[in-house]
Amino acid sequence: MLRNEVRADLAPYGLQPIHLEALYYLSICNRFSDTPKAVTEYLGLTKGTVSQSLKVLETKGYIDKQADSVDKRVTHLTVSSLGKKLIADIFPPSLMHKTINSGQNNQANMDVLALQQQLQYLLRSIQKENHLQTFGVCSTCRYNRPLADGAHLCGLTNLALSTQEIELICIEHIDSEPQ
Repeated sequence: MLRNEVRADLAPYGLQPIHLEALYYLSICNRFSDTPKAVTEYLGLTKGTVSQSLKVLETKGYIDKQADSVDKRVTHLTVSSLGKKLIADIFPPSLMHKTINSGQNNQANMDVLALQQQLQYLLRSIQKENHLQTFGVCSTCRYNRPLADGAHLCGLTNLALSTQEIELICIEHIDSEPQ
């Protein structure tokens, strides 16, 4: 039902669910994970499929491409203001949003935070069982090093991370919990 709703919501924009998935990923990933390769790994699709999807998003003005300042072979993708507006307009799907926020339709008046934690635990368990990348937020990563001044350092790249960045997902994430 959700897939059908998303498909219907995207039709006026000439987009498919894969486009929204790539766009949403780019809206929540950090600067180390905003590449076509990372999108491909996150979505678990072929390079060609993702390349064509990113081309559609760029042509329609939902993402911008920029060459890396150090390694010109690397391309960074950012969500444009038009892309951010699209995400805000149609994500989450209205059916899901209404159901979660409706006390009458919610049999046990579930705690949304508890549900989110349970779903994250389920996802992590499946990822670990299948030896898949976790794509978690930096704040839960083994490489995250809190500094005395409230800033953070990525122990893998030795680069400073802002408070906002540690809440974004990363392709290099390794769960800080013992395996």
